[in-house]
Amino acid sequence: GTLCRTKPTDLVFIIDSSRSVRPHEFEKVKVFMSRVIEGLDVGPNSTRVGVINYASAVKNEFSLKTYQTKAALLQAVRRIEPLSTGTMTGLAIQFAISRAFSDSEGARVKSPNFNKVAIVVTDGRPQDGVQDVSARARAAGIEIFAIGVGRVDMHTLRQIASEPLDDHVDYVESYSVIEKLTHKFQEAFCVVSDLCATGDHDCEQICVSSPGAYKCACKEGFTLNNDGKTCSACSGGLGSALDLVFLIDGSKSVRPENFELVKKFINQIVDSLEVSDKQAQVGLVQYSSSVRQEFPLGQFKNKKDIKAAVKKMAYMEKGTMTGQALKYLIDSSFSIINGARPGVPKVGIVFTDGRSQDYISDAAKKAKDLGFKMFAVGVGNAVEDELREIASEPVAEHYFYTADFRTISKIGKKLQMKICVEEDPCECKSIVKFQTKVEDLINTLQQ
Repeated sequence: GTLCRTKPTDLVFIIDSSRSVRPHEFEKVKVFMSRVIEGLDVGPNSTRVGVINYASAVKNEFSLKTYQTKAALLQAVRRIEPLSTGTMTGLAIQFAISRAFSDSEGARVKSPNFNKVAIVVTDGRPQDGVQDVSARARAAGIEIFAIGVGRVDMHTLRQIASEPLDDHVDYVESYSVIEKLTHKFQEAFCVVSDLCATGDHDCEQICVSSPGAYKCACKEGFTLNNDGKTCSACSGGLGSALDLVFLIDGSKSVRPENFELVKKFINQIVDSLEVSDKQAQVGLVQYSSSVRQEFPLGQFKNKKDIKAAVKKMAYMEKGTMTGQALKYLIDSSFSIINGARPGVPKVGIVFTDGRSQDYISDAAKKAKDLGFKMFAVGVGNAVEDELREIASEPVAEHYFYTADFRTISKIGKKLQMKICVEEDPCECKSIVKFQTKVEDLINTLQQ
């Protein structure tokens, strides 16, 4: 509304209408496009919109110069029909470079005053190459967003999209929920004076507006984590040393696209830690029918290397032997030979999406008896009784469940605070902080 003024943009939608996209699903894509267009300032001197429809061939539905009003654009979108053949995504992106973003089709000369944006929506694996042509598009100054639906090939989306990939790659499980991405794109095109008035932008505690931008902040006593959104009570001093191991379910029921969400969940928590030899160490174990150590505690000395290793983790895709994985955690992951440090708190985060195919009770009990702080995170068909059995006391604070993989980032936010090891009040840092506070109070009284 009045809060949002969009920066002048040449926007081209590149829409997959191959045979795998059913007619009623294609209607959902049209609704998504219409919602995004409704949030734009449309006009010859503001935002211009074009649509490329593709399958085995490419159809230019309308060019950037064709319609100059929002009403005309919305009518044109309603008239688009699916093509219902193959999936030539690379060909469609090449068409965007050579024709859709050309002067003759209404594109403007590239300048800091204008954005050139392409939004690619696809639900399959392309029948041609996308990597080189997408690189050429990006080199030509086109910012590319890639939206994948259903059984899309996630590797393809990453080859298409602009950096940073986290901002430019989106996944939805079905066309029925693609409309939920509308807000993200309305926000992406928005140059508002008060951005925080449009929402909290995933700021965990405080959203602070500045002209055309926003930043997150934290309440007193908390510090902003490196992700720029979440807050942590961890001091980052000696008191925050911990050995943290993730036990991740890689069984076939998880599915590849959800496994990518699990990786993001892990890295969300890693972002909230202070990683070093004297502070937090992170290890990662994946399990299915067998157990595989991805990397031990202390192998990586900084967050960047840990996150890169998490992203490279290959999906095992077999059974669910949670008991065997817990036994491995006890016998190997928290052993000195695998990087664990004597006297440092041990934290285990167990992630599963189904019932264990083996017995977990003995290993779950032993982990807690040894003093490990155990968190259990369940998704989908996970069994809550098993999660409770794994979780440390008080159980309600140490186990989490959600029916949908897409909401595990909310669990991640809650976990970030709970795994924080509070600083020992006898540590020097706390004493100095207390002493400074007392001196300030005395000075104030003297004045």
